Formats: sequence, C-alpha cells, structure tokens
Amino acid sequence: MFSGFKSLCTMPLQQQHQQQQQQQMEQQQMEQQQQQQQMEQQQQQQMEQQQQQIEQQQQQQMEQQQQTMEQQQQQQQMVQQHQQQQMEQQQQMVQQHQQQQMKQQQQQQQMEQQQRREINNQKETTNSREETADNR
Repeated sequence: MFSGFKSLCTMPLQQQHQQQQQQQMEQQQMEQQQQQQQMEQQQQQQMEQQQQQIEQQQQQQMEQQQQTMEQQQQQQQMVQQHQQQQMEQQQQMVQQHQQQQMKQQQQQQQMEQQQRREINNQKETTNSREETADNR
C-alpha cells in the first residue's frame, strides 16, 4: 500500500520532468530555426550587396571607358585642328612669297622699261643735236 502510494506520487513528478525536457527541446529547436533563418537572411543580404557592388563596378567601368573615349576624341580634334592650322599657315606663306616674287618681277620690268625709255630719250636728244649742228 505504501509502496504503491509512493509510486503514484512519483509518477506525476516524472511526467512533469519529461514535459519540461520536451518543452526545453522544443524551445531549443525553435531557437535553432530562428538562428538558421537569421543566417539565411544574412546570406541573402550578402548576396544582394555583392550584386550591387558588381553592378556599381560595371557602371563605373563603363563610365570610365566613356570618359577615355571622349578624351581621345578631343585629342584627335586638337591634332586635326593643329594640322589644319599648319597647312593654312603654310599656304598663306607660299601665297605671300609668290605675290612678293611677282611684285619684284613687275618692279624689275618697270625699271627696265624706264631705263630703255631714258636711253631712247638720250639717243633722240643726241640725234636732234647732231641734226641741228649739221643744219648750221
């Protein structure tokens, strides 16, 4: 009788203890699940960040390429302008030189013509003097 009573008293204690253990296990499982979820979220965030970084890098690279292309174009334009200026200057110099030569030639021709006239005039005057002398 006494031993049976004792067993009845101890049963609920064992059951309580088992229930407590079960609750603890369930709580641990829940905590583990939460941790796993957190880890998954972190992984997701990391992946998104990596994706963003990659996109930003690509964008930056594209912009840099664009800039270098524009700079190259500007340089080409400057070179072309410089070449054109040089060509124009050379042409001007050549034209000026040709014009100067032509003017000099004209001046020389004029001088020669004047000299001829003067010589002719001198001849005429000497001829006319001789004629007047003969007439006397």
